[in-house]
Amino acid sequence: MLPNIYKPTKTIHSMILIVDDNESNLYSLKKLLESKDFQVDTANSGEEALGKAIKNNYALIILDVQMPGMDGFEVAETLADYSKTKEVPIIFLSAVNTEKKFITRGYASGGKDYVTKPVDPEILLLKVKTFYNLQEQNLAMKKTQESLELEVKGRRESQVTMKSQIDHFQLMLESLPQIAFTLNEEGNIEFVNQKWFKYADSDLDFPEVHEDDLNIREEFERCMRKNKALEMEVRIKNKDTGDYRYHLLRITPVNDENGIKNWVGTFTDIDDQKKVEKEKDEFLSIASHELKTPLTSIKAYVQLLDRKLKLDKQSAEAGFMTKVQDQIEKLNTLIADLLDVSKIENGKLKISKKPVILENVISNAVETIIQTHDENKVKIDRHGVKPDILVPIDEIRIEQVLINFLTNAIKYSPQNNQVIVTTFVDEEEQEVRVNVTDFGIGIPDFKQDAVFRKFYRVEESSLQFQGMGIGLFICSEIIKQHHGTIGVSSKVDEGSTFFFTLPLN
Repeated sequence: MLPNIYKPTKTIHSMILIVDDNESNLYSLKKLLESKDFQVDTANSGEEALGKAIKNNYALIILDVQMPGMDGFEVAETLADYSKTKEVPIIFLSAVNTEKKFITRGYASGGKDYVTKPVDPEILLLKVKTFYNLQEQNLAMKKTQESLELEVKGRRESQVTMKSQIDHFQLMLESLPQIAFTLNEEGNIEFVNQKWFKYADSDLDFPEVHEDDLNIREEFERCMRKNKALEMEVRIKNKDTGDYRYHLLRITPVNDENGIKNWVGTFTDIDDQKKVEKEKDEFLSIASHELKTPLTSIKAYVQLLDRKLKLDKQSAEAGFMTKVQDQIEKLNTLIADLLDVSKIENGKLKISKKPVILENVISNAVETIIQTHDENKVKIDRHGVKPDILVPIDEIRIEQVLINFLTNAIKYSPQNNQVIVTTFVDEEEQEVRVNVTDFGIGIPDFKQDAVFRKFYRVEESSLQFQGMGIGLFICSEIIKQHHGTIGVSSKVDEGSTFFFTLPLN
């Protein structure tokens, strides 16, 4: 038995090609090499060998010299002309051409060795293993070198591209009409455009904010912990005039495959817009207050009239009276919403937090909806864990949000009044989430972010369903003042899920 030194030293990726016109020679040599775990391919003519060598990758070619048609020397010389095969080592085998001139020609035509027959198996295997391993090592080194060259080239190109992109990006930030800046993944400011210095002395921290506004750094760090974008309205101090001007601050994360790479932010001056809105809100506030007084009187007189007439509940007149009271209640709700909007815009919407069992608030909201709707037509299912825990919230305002969500779920599901209320408690994020899911008309993707804006209404539903488009805006402001999040996911004609989160602490 031949010793193990003749076995390949590594996992074989390439084959050995044996070329001989004698089938018995091919067979015996193939079996010999395969017994030592070499992968072997064969060809019985020079022409076939050339075709296979061009098509496949070989680590070594064992080539018989004396063959009909193309002899071994011609095959070797032809292989040396192709870039793919010129580096493949060739061992010539010959029983006839054993003279020195033939051996010399074998080396001249590209052979690495010349073995005469009869062949000593041990010596042949030793030569095969040596040349095979050398070729495998050469190929591996060549691939490594090519990889290194490609990596170096790629890094150089990446550096050039990155520098070009950074320069272009900074040029874009400088050209923006807003104050623009970037922060690294730790939240430290890296770049600011020149407009920044109208409101700040240095680029080490954010501009000075009005004492009544939220602290930018604290709000940003809260968003960083949740890997979420920050959007807030804030008044920052103009260095030249000393005035505080309203700006819309947006800080958005930039992600790559490893997570957040950095943050990009802008301050957009909205002071003039806020002044116009303030005038409008003052009008709404005055109008709402003025409407509230006569409406209260109308409601009282209608109730007195209803009691005085003592109408038969089955009569048409009693039905008319009920409809009048319903419409008065709707008008009362609209005026209350307008007053809430006015309070929000003037910073007077009061949130009185105290520890409350959230499940009780949810149950009260569900019960209110069931009592004010036909029980046979409305079905509200309760899913998820029931948060029987104390949460610091304004009970009345959170119930207002839930009732708004539930009312909309029923209102925009005329064909299917099933609603699902689901709750989750995230101990890691230290927050509780409440979902209200319906199976109604849904909202298009590109309009979902806008539904929480003031007076916004989805065009597709504005004619079919009544409303002023301020309920969700109020809900959004209530949740924001609780330091929670609010959102929606929806598919047209399949339904919507409105949700909000509240911090546990």
